[in-house]
Amino acid sequence: MTVTPDDDFAAAEYALGTLDPSERAVMAARRQREPDLDEAIRAWEARLAPLAEAAGPIEPPRDLLPAIEARIRSVAPEAPGNAAVASLRRSVMRWRAAAIAASIIAGVLAVGFIAREATREAVPHEYVAVLQKDAASPAFAITVNLDTREFTVRPVAATAPPGKTYELWLIDPKIGAPRSLGVIAADSATRRANLTQYDRAVVEDATYAVTVEPPGGSPTGQPSGPPVFVGKLIPVGP
Repeated sequence: MTVTPDDDFAAAEYALGTLDPSERAVMAARRQREPDLDEAIRAWEARLAPLAEAAGPIEPPRDLLPAIEARIRSVAPEAPGNAAVASLRRSVMRWRAAAIAASIIAGVLAVGFIAREATREAVPHEYVAVLQKDAASPAFAITVNLDTREFTVRPVAATAPPGKTYELWLIDPKIGAPRSLGVIAADSATRRANLTQYDRAVVEDATYAVTVEPPGGSPTGQPSGPPVFVGKLIPVGP
């Protein structure tokens, strides 16, 4: 399996910590089942790690430390065992450490932002939806290219009941009854182009839903029961 540009971009965001909670949960679940994706995430973590060492500390004004020390001496003269002085000195050290840490974080975020914006120039107009019962139960992830109307659906943590299968549906008032987007493969990503017949606005605004169906899908062409997982698209690319 080869990591797609979309997945590599998501791996970079995962390593930077810029994904929202639901997207991060999807990636965390996928990396457990997809060794190539896990390797991509580790590679990004390795690329970004040196930034912490490359970012130099931000020096405070030259007169700041002497002024702080002078205030410490004026409040409590130095003496062995003086707890107040020791506490104040520890505070000074924490302030200096915090300044260094802030500079490192700023450097990492700046480089990550530049890399992300540069990557986006070559990324198609992508949207993603996480289909779930609730915020804690992601079941499927859908990636849609609004320019080509192609989509990919990946199982995250859903297992169909014995003797049943999951079927994906497009639901929007502008197209009337729900439209089937096909049966979802149980253990691998499914890529299709059967959104080409729908307008861009329908693809972008519709609700994506999954129902439990007999093997091969609904025999009537309509959902056999209420959806068990639903979601809406959100943009992830330009």
